[in-house]
Amino acid sequence: MNEKWTALWSDFKDNLGFIGIALAISVGLVLLAWLAEKLSKKPEGTEPPKLRRLTVTALCAALAAVLMLFDIPLYFAPSFYKMDFSELPVLFCGFALGPVAGIVCEFLKVLLKTLIKGTSTAFVGEFSNFVLGCAMILPAAVLYRFRKTRTRALWGMILGTVTMTVFGSLFNAFYLIPQYARLFGMSVETIVALGTKVNPFITDVRTLVLFAVVPFNLIKGLLVSAITFFIYKFVKKILIGQ
Repeated sequence: MNEKWTALWSDFKDNLGFIGIALAISVGLVLLAWLAEKLSKKPEGTEPPKLRRLTVTALCAALAAVLMLFDIPLYFAPSFYKMDFSELPVLFCGFALGPVAGIVCEFLKVLLKTLIKGTSTAFVGEFSNFVLGCAMILPAAVLYRFRKTRTRALWGMILGTVTMTVFGSLFNAFYLIPQYARLFGMSVETIVALGTKVNPFITDVRTLVLFAVVPFNLIKGLLVSAITFFIYKFVKKILIGQ
């Protein structure tokens, strides 16, 4: 246990600049979600009590953190791209309580997972998971917030999936892949080579994004959206009793 905490603290100190950028982006996402909630302010008495909101957010974050531990490798992508279903409880939270709760839940999910398991990616993987999760949750929760219908939820999840896919592609190409290379003392070409081993269509950063990142985010977004679409109403009754 002490060794795990020592390693975690060492990674934290070695990557203060990166962590500072991550925190700044996190604050920006919360502010964006807060603004969206202000623009769609609901009448008094229609929102769940604060204690219920805190309880539901914490419960969803804990469940999401557990789901994050069970990741699935993908045959068409390098080993550091693994899919999980941790966005499911976060999306439930965002739909039930609003975009701010969704972003907070996403942050708590990643924090809990890191405290439980530590980091094997010097926080890059955790930050990536948080930002890309928000890229899906925020548009979906905001669109649903303005009009809570199944059709609006469907369009929100489609928008969230597209946003996560487009943003994830650009984010990987211009920031995450170079950041991985810098932190682990390797070249970008070495990372591309890891992709080539499992997918011969991957020959450079562009094809790594096209044949690994894009399908990864599309598959994840579509699966999470499909499950949410069919069971959210049932889950909502459990979470907030409405």
